[in-house]
Amino acid sequence: MSTLADNIATRQEKLPPQTNAYRVSDGTEWAGVFIDALADRLLVSVRDAAVPRSLRAQLEATGRPVYLKRLDKDVKEAPVHLCGPQLPLRFPILENGVSYMMDMSAGYSQGIFLDQRDNRARVRGLCHPGMRLLNTFSYTGAFSVCAALAGTTTTTLDLAQPCLTWCRENMELNGIDSSPHFFCKGDTLHWLDRFARQGRTFDAIVLDPPTFSRDEKGRIWRVEKDYGTLVAKAMACLSPGGWLLCTTNCRKLSHAQFRHLVATGAPDAHLSSSPMPFDFNGEDYLKTIWVNA
Repeated sequence: MSTLADNIATRQEKLPPQTNAYRVSDGTEWAGVFIDALADRLLVSVRDAAVPRSLRAQLEATGRPVYLKRLDKDVKEAPVHLCGPQLPLRFPILENGVSYMMDMSAGYSQGIFLDQRDNRARVRGLCHPGMRLLNTFSYTGAFSVCAALAGTTTTTLDLAQPCLTWCRENMELNGIDSSPHFFCKGDTLHWLDRFARQGRTFDAIVLDPPTFSRDEKGRIWRVEKDYGTLVAKAMACLSPGGWLLCTTNCRKLSHAQFRHLVATGAPDAHLSSSPMPFDFNGEDYLKTIWVNA
């Protein structure tokens, strides 16, 4: 069985340059225990499992600040200090040379989804000056930052104003002037309908919704039932020759089922899939499909 030090060394060898945030253990070596490296800190996340004593010793041996977080979407607690030096819970990380502000006290997620690393890099590679990208369900706007670094004008859309503010902060962290970019607060489905009515189109659209949500009128939206409708609404706002990034971490859906949902919303488009990053070697839960109109 590999040790924690082995895992860290192996991943650091394979990581892209200027990257210090990655998954160290994906619940395979220590069942039910997930470990992320976030800059110089380690975040240990558990559902029902306890941290084994042997792992605790290895965590202590790293000399790094180690924090423990409970994986429960209904409980938004800050992680507790487990061992090593105590450092602030808010700090920047680096991924492919891009900086993102993390906040381990922010709730279920820390400010960035590490499993989207390869998708963020590809978005940056596909974007260029003169393009317009719409980032829906944006959370802290990581895809917007990548597109903006490539010279693309971005529209960042999220239901929560603090997320939009966080996106601006991430842009400024990377030397991006956020003033030429657009930030929209509200429900994605409503905004897509509004853009379509206005005839406003985008060259690229990112669709990474939560698996479940409820709008202000109490209507429930579920990925496994409604993703096809979401894709269709996005296609109505897509410029000819544009592309969509469709992704979800919904574990109820198989890859084939997700592809079917995307295809129903974009029946005449070309679809291609992408795998998860190499350091996520446990459950193959993340689905990614690129749609080319």
